Amino acid sequence: MKQIIKNKCLLLGLCILLNACKKNEIEEKNNFFRSEVYESMLENSLNSSLESILLKKQEVEKVLKSKIDRRKIIISAVGDCTLGTDTNFGMTGSFTDVLNANNRDFSYFFDGVYEVLANDDLTIANLETTFTNASENYRVDKKFNFKGDGDFTTILTEGSVEAVNLANNHTYDYGEKGYYDTQSNLEIADIPYFGYENYTLIEKNGIKIGLVGLTGWHEETTKNNTKVAIEYLQKNNADLIIISYHWGIEREYNQNSTQENIAHYAIDNGADLVIGHHPHVLQGIEEYNGKYIVYSLGNFVFGGNKNPSDKDTMIFQETFYYENEILINTSINIIPCSLSSKKEANDYHPIILEGEEQERVLKKIKNSSTNLNYID
Repeated sequence: MKQIIKNKCLLLGLCILLNACKKNEIEEKNNFFRSEVYESMLENSLNSSLESILLKKQEVEKVLKSKIDRRKIIISAVGDCTLGTDTNFGMTGSFTDVLNANNRDFSYFFDGVYEVLANDDLTIANLETTFTNASENYRVDKKFNFKGDGDFTTILTEGSVEAVNLANNHTYDYGEKGYYDTQSNLEIADIPYFGYENYTLIEKNGIKIGLVGLTGWHEETTKNNTKVAIEYLQKNNADLIIISYHWGIEREYNQNSTQENIAHYAIDNGADLVIGHHPHVLQGIEEYNGKYIVYSLGNFVFGGNKNPSDKDTMIFQETFYYENEILINTSINIIPCSLSSKKEANDYHPIILEGEEQERVLKKIKNSSTNLNYID
């Protein structure tokens, strides 16, 4: 019995000792967790974890960014450029007369707008003249027949105009010879041209831009020609398709239903931008299914009239934004201009308007436009 009691006492003492050891261990642990050493270790660990997370985040962002190829293309469009004259106009005050008065400085004509055109990726103009030495006028049924010398192409290169449309009612003013002379002179000057059956692809910033030029007098014929052109450019992997139409009625400030129907058809079938000319005055802009239609750009460097009563014109710009070669967004910029720096005459020298004149032309465009939120 005494031995049993003794053993129990030993076990009790052992338990008390173990409990005391555990209590001391717990107190030591608690003291450690409350210590500056632990706090320092914890802070270092957290900082290390955060740093690791940030590094991983940066690595992921870098990988994602490297996979997104962002590009943009700025396109400028201007209207009728008659770089020459009708030989029946007489020399005084003519396009050629002004060129000679400026010591045949070909940069003169576009230098008032050069800064804008030189800072885009592509400037498009409607070339409403011929560059030829042909002397015989083949279009006796027409009131005006325009031509300029072959070296007048330098006006375009000096003005930063990179492509021209030839589909208009003055292309054949000097017959087949005048037409092919114009093409030859443009090729010598390395200026791409497009119009009728000639579709042009130009690559800028890795984006392939398809250019089409058509006349738009007959709706069904023009629609058929439009479809053929768009299908051709799509098969040739055009990323962006722009169609330039010579259409409408001269001196009419509003587009007609034929223009609207053709333009809507073009966009419904894949065109990204539609620009127009021939009325010789500004018409409105329409936003249709997220794409823009500029019904008439008016005149620009216009040797076809020594003193037009309406000198209002514009540079229309659209910026196309791409991600991984997919068009994701666009924005437009309307730059009001006058086709002459003189009010009382045409000096064939477009300038950018400012102040009240700028606001007047913007309001004029807005009043003729449809679904256009660009102008407040």
